[in-house]
Amino acid sequence: METVYEVVKIKQVIKEVEADEAFIVRSPEDGAKVAASFIGDEDREVFFVMCLNTKNQVIAVHRCHVGSLNMSVVAPREVFKSAILNNSASIIVSHQHPSQNVSPSSEDISVTKRLVDCGRILGVEVLDHIIVNAKAEYYSMREKGKM
Repeated sequence: METVYEVVKIKQVIKEVEADEAFIVRSPEDGAKVAASFIGDEDREVFFVMCLNTKNQVIAVHRCHVGSLNMSVVAPREVFKSAILNNSASIIVSHQHPSQNVSPSSEDISVTKRLVDCGRILGVEVLDHIIVNAKAEYYSMREKGKM
């Protein structure tokens, strides 16, 4: 006889952060530092989601997708899954280019616009899309008016 289990609750935790330490994002530079610390030196594109509460504290992080050397497929359902499961007020998405060049591609800009539209529908604001590198240099779509 098979046993059937019901999933009652799913919770994501930031395991890399000490219990008394909190990441608060007040600017794109703050967001870039958090993202760069997690994904800045990856050898493939990684799409990263920071879930924030109403006080802009990072309550969860999610490595949404690991791509290839120059591409990462981004599905809105995967991006917003962690935000919804963690009752996030907003998210900041980020990715890095293994080349360490932080300039956005046309695909980066179109993905950003699609995520902003999806966030509006879901009630989870996309605050920024930040491209980072290992030195925490960054390109903020919000700062550059690409959102």
